[in-house]
Amino acid sequence: MLTSLSTNALMNLMFEHDADFLGVYDTQQDRYIRINQAGIRMMGYTTEQQLLDVNNPFFRSQPLSSNERIQTIAQLVQAGHYDEEMELVRAGGDTFWGRLMIMPIEASQLSLVRITNLDRLHRTERELAHSVRRYEAIFSNATIGIIVCDQRGRIVSTNQLADQLLGYATGELVSMTIEQLVPTSVSHYHEKLRESFNANPQVRAMGHNRDLQAQRRDGSVFPVEISLSYFRLEDELHVVAYIIDITFKKESERELLARNEHIERLNADLEQKVADRTHALMNTLDQLELSKDELSKALAAERQLGELKSRFVSMASHEFRTPLTAVQTSATLIEKYPGGDQQDKRQKHIDRIRSSVKQLNDILEEFLSVGRLEEGKIEAHPVAVYVTQLVGDVVADMTGALKADQTIQTQLACPEPAWLDPSLLRKVLINLLSNAVKYSGPGSTVTVTGTCANGQLFLSIQDRGIGISKEDKEHLFDRFFRAHNVANIPGTGLGLHIVARYIDLMGGTLDLQSELNQGTTVTLTLPYENYPPD
Repeated sequence: MLTSLSTNALMNLMFEHDADFLGVYDTQQDRYIRINQAGIRMMGYTTEQQLLDVNNPFFRSQPLSSNERIQTIAQLVQAGHYDEEMELVRAGGDTFWGRLMIMPIEASQLSLVRITNLDRLHRTERELAHSVRRYEAIFSNATIGIIVCDQRGRIVSTNQLADQLLGYATGELVSMTIEQLVPTSVSHYHEKLRESFNANPQVRAMGHNRDLQAQRRDGSVFPVEISLSYFRLEDELHVVAYIIDITFKKESERELLARNEHIERLNADLEQKVADRTHALMNTLDQLELSKDELSKALAAERQLGELKSRFVSMASHEFRTPLTAVQTSATLIEKYPGGDQQDKRQKHIDRIRSSVKQLNDILEEFLSVGRLEEGKIEAHPVAVYVTQLVGDVVADMTGALKADQTIQTQLACPEPAWLDPSLLRKVLINLLSNAVKYSGPGSTVTVTGTCANGQLFLSIQDRGIGISKEDKEHLFDRFFRAHNVANIPGTGLGLHIVARYIDLMGGTLDLQSELNQGTTVTLTLPYENYPPD
C-alpha cells in the first residue's frame, strides 16, 4: 500500500512539473480527463475545466472532423503511438508550431497526450538559415579575399575570391599554413609576427609603412593590403585576414609618380627661367629700394633732427631766458644799493644770481649728459654702497629745494651694502626727487620706500602732485618732451630721458604710474650683488 501511494505521488509530481503539455485523453469518450498546469498555460486557458470541455482536443489550426478523429485514434491503437509536427491554435486564436505525440496507456482506454512548443526551435532554425545566407553574402561572396586561421596559423576557411587571388581550387587552401601564402624570404619572419599577434590580438591594418606581398600557388607574388581581425571559438583564438590585391593601385601610383616627376622637372625648368629673367629685375628693384630706403632714412633723420632742433630752441629760449633775466635784473638792482648799510639787500640779489647761474649749470649739465650718453662715454662702475645712507644724503641735499611745509619721508630696508654705481644712482634719485618736489604743492609729502632682497633693489618715489595724463605718459622718456600740464613749470624735458638711460646702464628697469591730479609713483628695480663690509 505504501509503495502504491509513493508511486502515485511521484507520478503526480512528474505530471504537474513537466514543462510540456501533458493530458490524459479518454479515447472512448473523446475527451480529456486531466491536463497539467503547463498545458493550461501553453494553450492560453485559465482553468483545467475549460480545456476538458474543448471541442478540438488536438488543438489543430484546422480541426479534425469526428470521422477524422476516429481514424486517427484507430491509427494510434494499431501503431501504438502517434507523432506529428503541425500548426496549433491557442484559446486566443494565435497559432504556434508544436509537436503532438499520443501514446496509449497499456490495458486501458486512456492515452497520454504530449505537446511540445517548437516555436523557439523554428525561430532558431530560421535565424540559422538567415545567418547562413548572411554568411554567404558577407563571407563567401565578398569582393575581398578572406582567410580564417587558427592560432597555429592553420587555415580553416577561405572565401571564393581568396582562392581566386592565390590561384587555388575551392577548399584546397584548408589545412595549409598561412606562411605558405607569403614569399619564402619572409615566411620565418611572418611566424614571429603571428605569435606576436596571438599574444596581443587587436583589429588593425597589417604592415604599417611596409609593402606587403602574397605568394600564389605558382610561386609568383603580388602586392596586397591586409587587415586583421579576430574572434574566439570555444576559447580558441581565430584570426581573420582581409586581403585586397593592389596591383592596379601600385601601377597607378607608379604612373602618377612618373607624371609628377615629369611635371616637377618642367616646373623646375620654368622656375629657373623665371628666376633667371627676374634676377636682373630684382637687382634693379633692390637698388631702387635701397636708394629709397636710404632716402627715407635720411628724410626721417632730417625730420627727427628738425623736431629736436625745434624742441631745443623752444626749450632753450624759455629755460635760458628766465635765469638770464634774473641775473640781469639782480645785477642792475645791486648798483642801486652802494651804501654799506644796504648789504642785506645786495646779498639777496647776489643769492638770486647764484641760483640762476646754478640753474643754467644744471641745464648745461643735462645737455652734456645726453651728449655723453649718445656717444657711449658713460659706463656703470659699481662699488659697495649703503643704499640707506646714499638716499639719506640725497634727501638732505634736497632740503633747500622744498616748498613751504613740504617733507620727504623715507622707509628703507637695506641694511647690507649693495654692489651698485653710487654716482648714477645719486643722479637718478636727485632727478626723480626734484620732479616730485617740483610738481607737488606746499604742505605735501614725498615718500621714498625701498627694499633689498634676493639680489634686487626696489626703490619707489611717490608724490601727490599734478600727475601725468595717459596721452603724455607714452612720450615722457623722449628727449625734450614735456607734459602739457607743466608748461608754466621750469624744465628741459631731458630728466626722465637721462634717468631711463642711467637705469638701463645699471641693468635695471623703470616703471611709472600716474594719473592727473592724483600724483605719480616711479619704481626702480636694480640688480646687485652682496659684498660683506670691510
